[in-house]
Amino acid sequence: MVTAPGGPRILLRRLREIMAEQAAPQDRLNKIVVQIAANMIAEVCSVYVLRSDNTLELYATEGLNQSAVHRTILAMDEGLVGLIAQTAEPLSLADAQTHEAFSYKPETGEEIYHGFLGVPLLRTGQTLGVLVIQNRSFRTYTEEEIEIMQTTAMILSEMLATGELQAIASPGTSPLIGRPLHIKGKTLADGIGLGHVVFHQPRIVVENLIAEDVDSELRRLEQGISAMRQSIDELIERGDIAHHGEHREVLETFRMLANDQGWLRRLREAIHSGLTAEASVERVLSDNRARMMRQTDEYLRERLHDLDDLSNRLLLQLSGKDILSERLRLRENAILIARSMGPAALLDYEPAKLRGLILEEGGPTSHIAIVAKAMNIPVVGQAANIVSLAEHGDAIIVDGTEGEIHLRPTPDIQASYAQKVRMRARRHAQYRKLRTVPAVTLDGVAITLQMNAGLVVDLPYLEDTGATGIGLFRTELQFMVAERMPTMREQQHLYEAIYDGVNGKPITFRTLDIGGDKILPYMDKVEEENPALGWRAIRIGLDRPGLLHAQVRALLKAANGRPVRIMFPMIANCSEFEQAKAIVERQKAYLVRHGHPLPSEIKLGVMVEVPSLLLELDEICAQADFLSVGTNDLMQFLFAADRENRFVANRFDNLSTPMIRALKRIVDKADKHNCSVTVCGDIGGKPIEALALFGLGFRSLSMTPAAVGPMKALVLKLNIAEVSSIMEKALSTHDDGSLLRQALNDFVETRGIPLPS
Repeated sequence: MVTAPGGPRILLRRLREIMAEQAAPQDRLNKIVVQIAANMIAEVCSVYVLRSDNTLELYATEGLNQSAVHRTILAMDEGLVGLIAQTAEPLSLADAQTHEAFSYKPETGEEIYHGFLGVPLLRTGQTLGVLVIQNRSFRTYTEEEIEIMQTTAMILSEMLATGELQAIASPGTSPLIGRPLHIKGKTLADGIGLGHVVFHQPRIVVENLIAEDVDSELRRLEQGISAMRQSIDELIERGDIAHHGEHREVLETFRMLANDQGWLRRLREAIHSGLTAEASVERVLSDNRARMMRQTDEYLRERLHDLDDLSNRLLLQLSGKDILSERLRLRENAILIARSMGPAALLDYEPAKLRGLILEEGGPTSHIAIVAKAMNIPVVGQAANIVSLAEHGDAIIVDGTEGEIHLRPTPDIQASYAQKVRMRARRHAQYRKLRTVPAVTLDGVAITLQMNAGLVVDLPYLEDTGATGIGLFRTELQFMVAERMPTMREQQHLYEAIYDGVNGKPITFRTLDIGGDKILPYMDKVEEENPALGWRAIRIGLDRPGLLHAQVRALLKAANGRPVRIMFPMIANCSEFEQAKAIVERQKAYLVRHGHPLPSEIKLGVMVEVPSLLLELDEICAQADFLSVGTNDLMQFLFAADRENRFVANRFDNLSTPMIRALKRIVDKADKHNCSVTVCGDIGGKPIEALALFGLGFRSLSMTPAAVGPMKALVLKLNIAEVSSIMEKALSTHDDGSLLRQALNDFVETRGIPLPS
């Protein structure tokens, strides 16, 4: 290897000294390229920085014409430098000018150089620029020299990551790192939050990059690996994990990666090049990230998450930090960022300090979205690479209304959103004034506005919004946030707390709706080809009657002489409802035998969400005390369109002819049999869809707490007879939903009816 006396560690120490100087960024960068060129025995060393316009700019050079600095610009697909930036792979050539990607820039004076070695400047897998050395001779660079250059590039990337090169950038062409980013995601929970980035699983910040003693760092690495392996083995062998397939599979993947010899060899090589144990982990992770992020194979991209988690586990061992306990000590105005997250984890955080949540994964119907709505936290999901793009403490805006994220927003964007937040606060104050005003339309039609809930933290919104009751209480949330199956007594205590919290207002409890996409963490996952159509909800309750018996008994005992309303989900035919009613009768008999007071009234209802029930509506209305329409599932089953599948989830409109005809059939049959009916799916809280429901004949809606105020404001300005006329016409036409949606939008505009924005 041809390097200057002292080798790579002397170079790294010198670079660290230069980066710590108080000199101007350009001066320090100029000194850095001189040091690298001298150490690598190269006539040229150049640094190209990736700019916000996706071009590469020459920021510093030793050996090329100085006049080319900040003048030479390369496209991402131009020249050898562009090739390295695109592939995120090193490139070593004995004669650069014979390579097909070679691009000659006359202002640089590089035509006399042949030997070429370029490496990407990487951080968390992102390419920030390219570091190049060149020689006049036809030089073949060794593997060790490439390794040294990659290690040097990591140190240089830290300088770029500080954002200080912004000061020497041309206007409008700042370096890519640290630039404002606009990311489009998917709305999971409405609202707007302004704050600073906090990671749910914080990345360990590696502060000491350069090793003082290689042997000592190698020993630390081996100790960290050993401790990490032991912790994974212990997790796998623990009884509460070992027997649950999906969890074990994840941990087995970690164990396999932790013993991967290729990964371990690269870690050791990075230490030999002069890095600390922590920096070696960061370096290898960044290299692997860069390659895997460019993979088109979805399976390989998914393995990147495993590698991230494994690297973070090893960094935790090496640093000795207890990040898991530190993460809950939030700063004010925290915007939480995570790849994925369970609902129980979100409840660990202090709501008063949380301003929003952003997830790389997660869909609108995910469990955490339900909990976030209860906590009144805006959430955006499916935000690609947000964990890698953001840095701890970055300013960030989460727009749960539009499904957008603004990372490191410009002052004008911040000012605009701050104004939006103030306007929303003023509107909320106006809605609060309507809390005690009856929801009656201009033509005298009374509308019942209830709210959906699932946790004790929801209850204050009853008073805050003026909702007349809880039209849907999701009992499964208690099971989802628990570490084990709640006992019957624990269930009873929760239901008693709910009864006490509603102050006599009506509440409808839906029995356990698990299975499908709602897998409890302590239950075995049943492998099904189509979980949404599989073993879930009432099907589990009837097949495992002990579960349903315990829940019904807990509900009846918790009522303690008060009225109780119980609703059964995913009933597909009258027979299933009859079986569920029989379980209630048996539990009533149990209470009488043991001297417990019966509820003053027991009302049993059905969730209408399976299309087969549309053909037994006369029979079910005759048997049930009430109906609740679950439009989310009814919609996906009616159109055979999985609501979690991004290719088809938005293919069909709630206002299309088949859907409104199905809804009309439900409300007409319920009216015929004098059976009360409520819509408790998502469309009940959407203004335009709610107008359609009113026009079809529905008079009771249950929705998220945030939607109650805006919906009451709409009702107070509405003449239902006019909307009914629009819907009569819509029922007799064939429409994909666009014509009806436009007609309803025109209606509210001409009548001056307020719609929330």
